[in-house]
Amino acid sequence: MTKNQSSSVKKAIITGAASGIGYATAKLFIEKGFIVGLIDADKKRLETISKDFKQSGHECYYRSVDVTDEVSLKKAIDELTDSLEGLDIFFSNAGINGTWAPIETLTIDEWDRTINTNLRSTFLCIKFAIPHMKENGGSIIITSSINGTRIFNNFGASAYSASKAGQVAFTKMAALELARYNIRVNAICPGAIDTAINEKTTYSDELKEVEIKVEFPEGNRPLKNKTGTSKQVAQSVLFLATDASANISGTELYVDGAESLL
Repeated sequence: MTKNQSSSVKKAIITGAASGIGYATAKLFIEKGFIVGLIDADKKRLETISKDFKQSGHECYYRSVDVTDEVSLKKAIDELTDSLEGLDIFFSNAGINGTWAPIETLTIDEWDRTINTNLRSTFLCIKFAIPHMKENGGSIIITSSINGTRIFNNFGASAYSASKAGQVAFTKMAALELARYNIRVNAICPGAIDTAINEKTTYSDELKEVEIKVEFPEGNRPLKNKTGTSKQVAQSVLFLATDASANISGTELYVDGAESLL
């Protein structure tokens, strides 16, 4: 690839890139000709993904990092930007469901872990990405959720919902502040998506004490066709990453098949 060709190719960094929405987005970006830098705590999985992409003839770089570690995260973003020779798109996607428990029994450590992994890391990612995007502009996308923004009936998810609501507020503040640099900032709010994050959620035994039974119609998504896939969310991220959404900033995009309207 020549220098002129390299300057015309979109360069993107994705956190939480080893699985689920992050991996689906990385794969889609690669298919569209982007060069990607991947960040995740799962080094083994990143090695496999990078090898697969490179064997297919695509450029890919990665760093295994815990997104709550500010020193390592900044270093990873700086190094990946150098490898990519620029940064046009930052997808802040890493997050956890954490522990779901009644507020009374949720520990402070459990609260802090969820807030730090989801909300604090979003702040860190955008803070460290800005210097690399100020000159030429670009697009920042943040993975929020329908939880804490449009639905509140997932009992026990107070920390998770608070972190997701905070991400949307942060998106709007950042969109205004960074508009002067032509950096757009938007959030996606997926509904129930079949990803590994669900397997790592801890549910407290005390949840049944605070739950209120909610009756839904048959099925949990109004759309007739199958929804709730990582690939569908990745398509929305691609839209927000490109000039197709050039006049959209400070907006949350719900990707849930109208599930949260029930």
